[in-house]
Amino acid sequence: MSIWDRLGDFIARISASAANGVADVVEAVRTVFSGDAETRRRVAFSVAMIALSAKMAKADGVVSQDEVRAFYEIFAVPPEHARDVARLYHFAQQDVAGFEYYAERMAKLCGSGHTNCRMLEDILDGLFHIAKADGIMHQCEGSFLHRVSEIFHIEEAHYQTIVARHLDLGDTDPYRVLGIERGKPFEDVRKHYRKLVASNHPDKLIARGLPEEFIRIATTRIAAINAAYEMIERGLRHA
Repeated sequence: MSIWDRLGDFIARISASAANGVADVVEAVRTVFSGDAETRRRVAFSVAMIALSAKMAKADGVVSQDEVRAFYEIFAVPPEHARDVARLYHFAQQDVAGFEYYAERMAKLCGSGHTNCRMLEDILDGLFHIAKADGIMHQCEGSFLHRVSEIFHIEEAHYQTIVARHLDLGDTDPYRVLGIERGKPFEDVRKHYRKLVASNHPDKLIARGLPEEFIRIATTRIAAINAAYEMIERGLRHA
């Protein structure tokens, strides 16, 4: 059964009269898959991305077509499940619960409990991809993302590395993108770069619970890492 079939089972539990909206889906994921941690992480990741994307879309008061397109770049939704995803997205936007509630619940469902949890970073990367889709990172979106990172227990220095990955490299420090100090010997930079590439390989992300359908997040991250490394390499070569 695909991740979308699993997700559809839970979205079907939502009704217009549901007292807790998407929270009912969150609780269902937690209880039904209590003995299946891998499936729980995959379904919970999907719910987190859809619910938090919907909440973020309301952050600046305008849902642009670019943001919708970016959402579906991450979520290659099969046509037969498009209605389910749209329904969950709609309920998350209309739900009176704030985004902090969802972020806290998802941190418990998806997270490892450790600082800078990689799966929670995957969710944050997906949200950045959507937020920047219209070419502008609105201040309210930036505040939204920073608050989510705090709830996810992403350290500030690590959060700034994530931010740097999503900026134009002409406007940011490639060393920050790699999360390494400027002035390190090139051999140290290369070792660090290779470690980053290995740890962010799509197979590694799938192994830690990222659904196969959402590997666009991984490829975007690797592209930013590669571009930063190439910029550093060129700079040192011509120094």
